[in-house]
Amino acid sequence: MVTFQKFMSLCEAYDASVMSSSQIRRTGQGGRIGPDRTKTDPEIRRVKAVGSGKTVPAKRYKKRSDAETPRPTSTRVQQPTQERGSAALSPKEAQRKAYLERKAKETGKATPTASQLLAKKSKSTVSPNYKPAKASGLSPQERNKQTRKGEATLRDLVLQSTGKKSEKELKNRYTSR
Repeated sequence: MVTFQKFMSLCEAYDASVMSSSQIRRTGQGGRIGPDRTKTDPEIRRVKAVGSGKTVPAKRYKKRSDAETPRPTSTRVQQPTQERGSAALSPKEAQRKAYLERKAKETGKATPTASQLLAKKSKSTVSPNYKPAKASGLSPQERNKQTRKGEATLRDLVLQSTGKKSEKELKNRYTSR
């Protein structure tokens, strides 16, 4: 017969199925709790335009200052502020509630059931014909440059159609009336 200590010395590594279902996890690099879920550059979807139609992955987020410290449940879950049973109605309030419900029933108003009160509101659906705006791939500076160029062209067209040579003449024409 083999003793438990001898058996454990024979089994140097745990079985793979036991390891995967184990509750105890080793801390990660830098004392991190849980797996490192940082995405690689090809996986990152958030991008910024760098100009001439090219995009690069956006700047990575800064690591939180409390990233490696375990947070107690008391800070994450709301704790009770009063003793148990304090939410029950007083006898007078219970009578008033019953009276109001009777009156509502007499007038024909239906009081909502618990399932109706707890039912989630249906989300508004997006139109199937909706097409999101296509990204230009231009950097903010390039977009501004293009906008200014268009505005200058429009101004030139207006001056040409009115037969004026400058915006001052155009303004004087409309302000003199």
